[in-house]
Amino acid sequence: MKKIIYIDMDNVLVDFKTGIDKLDNDTIIEYDGRLDEVPNIFSLMEPLPGAIESVYKLSHKYDLYILSTAPWLNPSAWIHKLKWVHKYFGKEKDSLFYKRLIISHNKNLNAGDYLIDDRPNNGAEDFNGKWIHFGSQDFPDWDAVTEFLLIEQ
Repeated sequence: MKKIIYIDMDNVLVDFKTGIDKLDNDTIIEYDGRLDEVPNIFSLMEPLPGAIESVYKLSHKYDLYILSTAPWLNPSAWIHKLKWVHKYFGKEKDSLFYKRLIISHNKNLNAGDYLIDDRPNNGAEDFNGKWIHFGSQDFPDWDAVTEFLLIEQ
């Protein structure tokens, strides 16, 4: 039986800054301090370097799920996160994340072996398995995460 890995989206799979870079100045000023509430912002984002390739490598050894939080005051984020998964991983029944996207504000409620997340928020630091702190000194990028997880297995 494969071990379970949950992968966060924002600043782990998805480069949030690439969405911000596509906004006009008026929108940036209007949503200052809450850019995650900009309607449709999540549809503008691109993958972080190495994310897609690493996920496919890990999928051979692990059971993968995306576990993300969507801003409470931005309903468009919920659908655009799903559309992002469709765009980069496919939406067909045999695609990697078919029906494997979980939106939750309480990540610690999910049972699994690993959670790859860049922040301790929304229950990540209380996750019952091992929290892999993406962007930290130990796990600065996808190469470090992938190397660690392929050795762990």
